[in-house]
Amino acid sequence: MQSALILGGGIMGLSAAWALDRAGWAVRVVDQDELPNARGSSVDDHRLIRHAYGAAAGYMRMIDPAYAAWATLFAEVGEVLHVPTGVLALSNAPGGWLAESRAALTGDGHAMSDLSAEAVTARYPFLAPDGIASAFHMPAGGVLLARRIIEALLRRLATRGITPHRGRATAVDPARGALTLEDGTTLQADLLIVAAGPWAPRLLPGLAARVRPTRQIIVRLAPPPERMAGWQAAPMLLDLAEDGGFYAVPPVAGTPLKIGDHRFAPTGDPEAPREATAAEAETILAFARHRIRGLDSYRVLSAAACYYDVQAEERFVMERLGDRGFVLSGFSGHGFKFGPLLGLALARAASDPALAAALPGWAAGITPPPPGLLAEVST
Repeated sequence: MQSALILGGGIMGLSAAWALDRAGWAVRVVDQDELPNARGSSVDDHRLIRHAYGAAAGYMRMIDPAYAAWATLFAEVGEVLHVPTGVLALSNAPGGWLAESRAALTGDGHAMSDLSAEAVTARYPFLAPDGIASAFHMPAGGVLLARRIIEALLRRLATRGITPHRGRATAVDPARGALTLEDGTTLQADLLIVAAGPWAPRLLPGLAARVRPTRQIIVRLAPPPERMAGWQAAPMLLDLAEDGGFYAVPPVAGTPLKIGDHRFAPTGDPEAPREATAAEAETILAFARHRIRGLDSYRVLSAAACYYDVQAEERFVMERLGDRGFVLSGFSGHGFKFGPLLGLALARAASDPALAAALPGWAAGITPPPPGLLAEVST
């Protein structure tokens, strides 16, 4: 039996472990913290999954296979950790991301409907119509319960005898498939997967020129009682603006309402504290005040920083690392939705040089999947 050593216990590392185990590999996972890692990018209440992707049609077309991969995982863990919500996208100007999304979605036959500003507020009275130049609603899409998914993956791996090893990596050796840990221990396998999120560029100098860690702020809110039911039944909200914009995740399955910034912040240090400052939280709230009626009556539950690994064009990096490894990086805030799909594709590519050569272009959303890459997924 071939062995695989995976550095990183977030959605990518655990999805890779799950998929490689299914494919018959002996798997070991290493992370610097106890899992679920509270400092990890994957451990939050929720992540979004949606077809709307601007002009990035490659990622739009990966959503249906991603849903099929999630269905496979949910069947194995015995729990569906996804809440359908649909998508409401708004823009304060014609053109741009929303128009590109509309064109791509329409071209591929996805169901959606355009809305006027008045129609938006008639459906969702907790929103204000000011400045809405364009809007559409799409019934497909929803919320992935991220923290519960990570916990479910860990339980599933445990039933397969896979218990994460705690250790901080100080060096990687792709030629030998080896990791050196802070305590001097060396771990080695036939295959090394580096999926260390915003910490990966520190270990791979070549990656540091392409991927950077950023500090993103989220604010968790409790709507006033009279608004709670409306928000619980609301779609995810993408409010786009040339000078900012924000997204809102509805309070589903016992989670809080969450808002965050669409833009990526300057480079940050993933070792920094995860608490957000009052000024950072206010920046996010300021983006939303024009759209959410009476936002100051909403109770702020918490504000936190999340560190993402971001590639300049927001394209995923999944490619060979020497002869015995792969690097998985650059997933920013939108990689979580593809975790199981990317894991299954990696497991296929790990045993097939032709698929491994085609993996980077597909993962970057540039080329269609080659025959056989998604053999484990049916849509």
